Amino acid sequence: MSFLQKFIDKIQKENLFQKKDQLLLAVSGGIDSIVLCELCSQAGFEFKIAHCNFQLRGEESERDEAFVKSLGERYSTEIFIKKFDTEKYAEEKKISIQVAARELRYEWFEELIASTTGKLEPTTKKFSETSNNKHRTLYILTAHHANDNIETLLMNFFKGTGIKGLQGIPVKQRKIIRPLLFAKRGEILAFSKVNSLSFVEDSSNLSDKYTRNYFRNQLIPSIRKVFPEVEDNLLHAIERFKEIGMLYEQAIQLHKKKLLEYKEHEIHIPVLKLLKSIPLKTIIYEIIKEYGFTAHQTDDVLHLLKSESGKYISSSMYKIIKDRKWIIISPHNSLQAATILIDKNDNKIVFENGELEISKFVKSDTILSTESSIATLDAKDIIYPLLLRKWKQGDYFYPLGTKNLPAGRPGKKKLSRFFIDQKLSLTEKEKIWVIESNKRIIWVVGKRIDDRFKITGSTTNVLKISFNER
Repeated sequence: MSFLQKFIDKIQKENLFQKKDQLLLAVSGGIDSIVLCELCSQAGFEFKIAHCNFQLRGEESERDEAFVKSLGERYSTEIFIKKFDTEKYAEEKKISIQVAARELRYEWFEELIASTTGKLEPTTKKFSETSNNKHRTLYILTAHHANDNIETLLMNFFKGTGIKGLQGIPVKQRKIIRPLLFAKRGEILAFSKVNSLSFVEDSSNLSDKYTRNYFRNQLIPSIRKVFPEVEDNLLHAIERFKEIGMLYEQAIQLHKKKLLEYKEHEIHIPVLKLLKSIPLKTIIYEIIKEYGFTAHQTDDVLHLLKSESGKYISSSMYKIIKDRKWIIISPHNSLQAATILIDKNDNKIVFENGELEISKFVKSDTILSTESSIATLDAKDIIYPLLLRKWKQGDYFYPLGTKNLPAGRPGKKKLSRFFIDQKLSLTEKEKIWVIESNKRIIWVVGKRIDDRFKITGSTTNVLKISFNER
């Protein structure tokens, strides 16, 4: 079978795209992307060409850009160029040049995909919809091939990765398609020679200072001396890892279904049930990674399972809180969260029902308020962080002013009973929040404080919390 036919069969077998779809080829000017252009041309696919000029190699970068522009005449198509200040971007983001180039390239691709299908405008770099193209999908094709896949697998393995990293480069990732992943470098070179294709060489490919080049130029050739069929073996391994990945994902979804309870914007997980899950560390990571937590924070969650209430860890967007027998994944955005931590230095908390203003003072400094919207509490027994949360069935406290039990103890009362006594409607009950300190409710917000935290003759320091209802 010819190389061209293999290319066509791959596209059809995996249903990568249809002939009517719009194709934008990411072309550097190197042999791989030029072969991709020629294959698409010979297969009868219509395409346009996009070129990223990362401005990293001076005159050579400009030479590559000029060469890609010349392809417009060869293939009778439009060419679109994007220049990037890659070094500045890398410096600002504190990342490597390689990572910066990849991020810039794919950000541009995402911009193109996000715009609607239609004609690509050279000035705006966007696709504007036309009546003839409403049912055509835009795909961006890159020229990654089998050897790139092998290098990616090995780099991921040595860096440390999970099952997903061992599956190599995906052939289709949303609207990004890599139709040459089936082809080895030797096949691409042979096709280029047969078709007398011109291309440009990137001199940086010869430098081993870049990780991928070291794997390509040094490591894999060394391994090949011991295992001559290393490339074929690794390509087969990638396919096996893909199938293993499918089974792995199915198992993880079953565990999540058993463990996760979704409550508005939060996820609640029963600690005892989680502790019985095997393999525990892997399951925890697969749960928390979706919320911005890293693999290194898995051990922190393990410690959290056995810690006291109120302990927590954070990612950029979420926090994981221990609340008695539960682990709660809650957004930092307090307007979405139903469980909010109050630290010792917080003076204002905005939440779903309004806002809390928090202050501390010496008892003799002010007259204490008796308004239900203000809680004045003895600070000496209050342990931080406090937990602001919605009330739930089973909650109880010792309401200030209730009839004392024998030995002078205040009366314990479930919140559900307290609400009945207060003649609260169902709607009013649904809006009730509580503040908790070390598993003890100190205030039913806007209603009543707990008798155990009331101001007494021996009180020195006062915690004042004012509730401004939304």
